[in-house]
Amino acid sequence: MANVEHGGRAGNAFGTGAAETARERLRAVRIGLWLIAAVLAIRQVAVVLSTPKGERLTDLETWVGTNGVLHVKGSLYDSTQFTGTPFGGLVLKPLTRAAEQALGWAWTFGTLSLVVALGLVAARALPQPVSRRTSLLAAPVAISLLMLSLPVRNTLYLGQTSIIPVLLVLLGCFAVRGERASGVLIGLAAALQPAVLLFAPLLWFTGRRRAARSTGITFAGLTALAWAAMPHDSYTYWVHHLAGVGLGKNADDLANQSLHGALLRLGLTGPLEIGLFLLLGAAVAVLGLRRAVRYAKDGQLLLAVALTGCVAVAVSPTTWQHQLLWVLLAVVGRVGRKTSDRYMWPVAVILVMTLPAKMMLPNMAALYPLRDNVVLLAALAAATVVPFLSRTSEYYRKPIPTEYAQPVPTRFERVPLLPFLGRVLTRPNLLLELLLIRVGYSAYQQVRLAATGGTNAGGRATAEHHGDQILAIERFLHLDIEHWANHAVVKVGFLRDFFDFYYESFHFVVPLTVLGVLYARRPADYRWARSALGFATLLALVGFWLYPLAPPRLMPGLGVIDTVHGVQDFSKPDYGTLTALTNQYAAMPSLHFGWSLWCGLVIAILAPKWWMKALGLLHPFFTVSAIVATGNHWVLDAVGGAAVVGAGFGLTYLLQGPRPRTPMKPVKGGAVSTKEPVPVTGRTPS
Repeated sequence: MANVEHGGRAGNAFGTGAAETARERLRAVRIGLWLIAAVLAIRQVAVVLSTPKGERLTDLETWVGTNGVLHVKGSLYDSTQFTGTPFGGLVLKPLTRAAEQALGWAWTFGTLSLVVALGLVAARALPQPVSRRTSLLAAPVAISLLMLSLPVRNTLYLGQTSIIPVLLVLLGCFAVRGERASGVLIGLAAALQPAVLLFAPLLWFTGRRRAARSTGITFAGLTALAWAAMPHDSYTYWVHHLAGVGLGKNADDLANQSLHGALLRLGLTGPLEIGLFLLLGAAVAVLGLRRAVRYAKDGQLLLAVALTGCVAVAVSPTTWQHQLLWVLLAVVGRVGRKTSDRYMWPVAVILVMTLPAKMMLPNMAALYPLRDNVVLLAALAAATVVPFLSRTSEYYRKPIPTEYAQPVPTRFERVPLLPFLGRVLTRPNLLLELLLIRVGYSAYQQVRLAATGGTNAGGRATAEHHGDQILAIERFLHLDIEHWANHAVVKVGFLRDFFDFYYESFHFVVPLTVLGVLYARRPADYRWARSALGFATLLALVGFWLYPLAPPRLMPGLGVIDTVHGVQDFSKPDYGTLTALTNQYAAMPSLHFGWSLWCGLVIAILAPKWWMKALGLLHPFFTVSAIVATGNHWVLDAVGGAAVVGAGFGLTYLLQGPRPRTPMKPVKGGAVSTKEPVPVTGRTPS
């Protein structure tokens, strides 16, 4: 967040007005962010409380419900459902009756209050100095991110207490006065979640040795108290289950994002797995804690706390999904010398912590080890390898600025609405682009799958009804050529093979190739073209959602031959609705044609030679022929695809302005050269 500049001196009306305008904008942004945080909180509460009673707060019900383990007279761990420490059981057991009464509203709102407190403490703990804008906006942003994160959502839904140790550590490090009180809070957190004991070395090596001793003494005292009160349970937890291993879900479950869980998922077992886990855990602990100490001495204590928490995530025998908030706190680290690189790390962390892993990586067997351990990998990266900037670095507060092209004049006063977006000359970070493309495509797939809604049979009936509507419109306009084109192509073998191949092969290859070439050769044009494609795809998703449509090949009685998928069985009530990969009724508008038209227009506009432009325009021609001839789309689907592409370019123009032109540099003889762009550093006024 950039600093707010306060321009003007006393008596300077222009400077005073500019400063007042900046304050008004900041106040409006702050109110908007708090409203977003409130809406997210209300949504999370509504999701929990609207879930049937037997399906929500299941972990809490398992602990303190009528038949919960805390009512059992024997061991807490007889059923392996209670995963907390013996001290946690000792604390919870007297509260059983009150907790039973609090199941639902009170427990949910209590957890919500803890989340808000956690966000406020984290916002106040940002490394100094921070700008006024950052100090005002950090709290609502932090709370919003926490509400969106998977650990908090799981905690609210399951009725877990995993937020408490994180909050205790942050309070101990940033809120209370005195090292002894700080150590007591962190020791209490360790008694509830033993991996938190790793904060003791952080305190010791950063000069807070009294706090470190207090942490150890508090942890030992509370654990001994629990052992004296519950010796059998303590032996079961610390010795038999090796600090909780094997409690709850199986240790190799995907929810266990620790090194131990990852090694088990890779197929390693027995002494080999245990030895490798201990070796890797020790290496991660040493490297991670050394880095944490370094950043703490650098004045970035919140980052140091986050890195220590990431080490705890990795080296704990079991780290369930609701215990992974430490990784989200690592978002405060600054990475990259360039402004364009500064967003890569926080965006990657936020995506990892807010989206399911299957949305981050494609559903390919070769990528399963990455997909199944994506949060662990983020924790390991933060703890050991991510090159966070030191506060003494010249790039910490002033990264290398982005280069901007000169603004292109427009006919409209308020165009562009976001002028800085359309004039960036440097290419964006490749990893960030690939990550966002993958997440965007996953969202695209999810919307397609959810478009039919309700039952499969109901979705099919609606889609076929819409198909009848489209056919009636085409007959009125004399555009109903699908049956004729399909049967004409089927009779000619090489044409059928050609259009089948074209339909299956070029839908993704050509757009990705165009994007790749532009990224490498024309960065500014890449941003313009990518934005237009993104807007067009978003608009198409709205069409898929609002108007599920059966393509000609799935219309019973029409007689269209599905040349790509083979003979269809319309007698099956679920045929043609949702499959494992895609929604067959996402036909209007046709992104097959829309993306091809986008490719053709971009090539026609940017290609330097006429034959390249002509070749680019052939792609949408062959695509529209293929989608109609194979029976996969109506002619009006292609019209819809053209409409969303036109709207995508229109939105890009509205928000970013005209396509940035390469600045021309004067050369000898009065001519101009376009070989060397003349960048404009920083933002230029619109």
